[in-house]
Amino acid sequence: MKTPLVFLTAMTALSAAELTYPVTKRVDVVDDYHGTKIADPYRWLEDDNSDETKAWVVAQNKVTHEFLDTIPQRAALRERLTKLWNYERFSAPFERGGRFFYSHNTGLQNQSVLYVTEALDQPGRVLLDPNTLSKDGTVSLTESTPSEDGKLLVYGTSAGGSDWQEFRVRDVATGKDLADVVKWVKFSNASWAKDGSGFFYSRYDEPKAGDALKGKNEFQKLFFHKIGTEQSADALFYERKDHADWGFGGHVTDDGNYLLIHVSQGTDPKNRVFYKDLTQPESKVVELLTDYDADYGFADNDGPIFFFRTDLDAPRYRVIAIDTRKPERAAWKEVIPQTADKLEGASFVGGKVFCEYLKDARSEVKVFSQLSALNSQLLTLPGIGNVGGFSGRGKDTHTFFSYTSFTEPGAIYRLDIATLQSVVWRKPAVDFDSAAYETKQVFFTSKDGTRVPMFITHKRGLALDGTAPTVLYGYGGFNIPMTPAFSVSRAVWLEKGGVYVVANLRGGGEYGAEWHKAGTKLQKQNVFDDFIGAAEWLIANKYTASPKLAIQGGSNGGLLVGACMTQRPELFGAALPAVGVMDMLRFHKFTIGWAWKSDYGSSENADEFRALLAYSPLHTLKPGTRYPATMVTTADHDDRVVPAHSFKFAARLQECQAKDGPPVLIRIETSAGHGAGTALNKVIEQSADQLGFLMKAFGM
Repeated sequence: MKTPLVFLTAMTALSAAELTYPVTKRVDVVDDYHGTKIADPYRWLEDDNSDETKAWVVAQNKVTHEFLDTIPQRAALRERLTKLWNYERFSAPFERGGRFFYSHNTGLQNQSVLYVTEALDQPGRVLLDPNTLSKDGTVSLTESTPSEDGKLLVYGTSAGGSDWQEFRVRDVATGKDLADVVKWVKFSNASWAKDGSGFFYSRYDEPKAGDALKGKNEFQKLFFHKIGTEQSADALFYERKDHADWGFGGHVTDDGNYLLIHVSQGTDPKNRVFYKDLTQPESKVVELLTDYDADYGFADNDGPIFFFRTDLDAPRYRVIAIDTRKPERAAWKEVIPQTADKLEGASFVGGKVFCEYLKDARSEVKVFSQLSALNSQLLTLPGIGNVGGFSGRGKDTHTFFSYTSFTEPGAIYRLDIATLQSVVWRKPAVDFDSAAYETKQVFFTSKDGTRVPMFITHKRGLALDGTAPTVLYGYGGFNIPMTPAFSVSRAVWLEKGGVYVVANLRGGGEYGAEWHKAGTKLQKQNVFDDFIGAAEWLIANKYTASPKLAIQGGSNGGLLVGACMTQRPELFGAALPAVGVMDMLRFHKFTIGWAWKSDYGSSENADEFRALLAYSPLHTLKPGTRYPATMVTTADHDDRVVPAHSFKFAARLQECQAKDGPPVLIRIETSAGHGAGTALNKVIEQSADQLGFLMKAFGM
């Protein structure tokens, strides 16, 4: 197929931009992996505290922002993003002690605000405003759990986007904080004792000076904090000195009688489950599920009978009941069997079980009479989209759920449990004509014959002539499904005539355990083949052509983009890898990276090393290759995927890019992390930069 002249003109103009990249020194570092010598000349960039690295960050940002400043559409994009983001957003409310708690953002607040009200038909009052906790809006609210009587609130905050949290306690009536402070919390919820005397939480030991954002996180411990005491007096409830990689999540059952301990091992969906009878203070922790053979998600209990959503002998999940008085497997009972669709969640509320299914990556909800899989009703949803919520207790008469799609922002519905009739509780008014766009789901065949779904959203009446600028987004990992969701930046892209595509790749959680495993470890290449197959389908079906096709993804999705742009650089016109895992040989050496071995494998294993080396973005870049226009994005406080991944990849990409190739830049945000909790003003700035970069690359 001939490339239209407009494409050539746009790309030539972009290639002609004279950029002088900062000089990145090379050091003589060589590692031996099972007899294979691998050079790592940019190892020094792993030290985020060094003056050299800090100077390199400043120099790279200077080049990037000077280039972005030449994009004429950028100011208009920023203005449109700001206007479109200026709409009210709510979370679904939940009740404790006769009070309802929910979050609300008036539109352009950097962080959403926590509200409380005694009645849903009355205006709420501000309980906690994170925007007042820092001058630049970079302190975010990470946890907010009220006590059973609704009188106290334990809340967590994170500074600058870090995964580290600090927990505090607020009096709900007065809005004043108590003296309690709990530090060095990470990857943990808070769960109150029934009587409100304190809460369970998990933490790590305080890291060494300078290691907070890069040191390994190991030996997590489960504690109980008693209200009114110092953290040093917290009771250690559970630890395992023999298992550095075990993580613990404490959850008190709704009746207050049991503490469930969810025992994870890295990011593997499989887990163990222990419990303690809280009615017997001297009781020991009981190791209920120890085989580490499946995913067991606690859903509810009826006294000593525990209900779990599990993929044991059911890759698409089912619900089982275990009587703790007769815990042997022969006595387990199936409550809700596996179906053709993946059971994404099961909530026991108001005497019914709300089961959220993924039907080809879009939501379907069935409501079962409790403990009876023979009597179910299909909940009516507004369209092709994604739902969430259905939280509550056994005595509740109503529950709430959210619904969103690629063109509709999240509306909150109040559902009468007896009649299953829903009414809108809050629906935002957005300056976006959703009726002018359509979403369709298509299926394509991957390299090995696997049928893979993807969603395509664009203006109605789009001409399929191969000229539409297109963004292809993917993730493909850690059993996480990519479902329909509204995005302001994507809405602006659609308004500019762009096409937005989400591919549901293997490695994700769209179809259950088998789909996930098919994209892990030695089979990880399947994920990249799926993404490349999606791109080829879009081109073959004349949605776009390579010069106007961009790929985008974050975190594991950043790895996806990095791997695909190095394997098929000619297939894409632009690439936006964000906070990506780019060095597949050393990811396990930083913060929580070791936990990803369940998906990736490890360079410590000879067979897995060879598989990792074959696709590791950092190691597959080749000098003199013409790579697509690329803007790598990361943040200085990302302690999930440390920024060294992006630093080293960008340095090597600039070294390898063909002399006549388009720009390859790195944008490094300050006082931000892996993404969650990022101040809205920073989100708007980065979105304007990414959209502007694409419009420049595509000559739009």
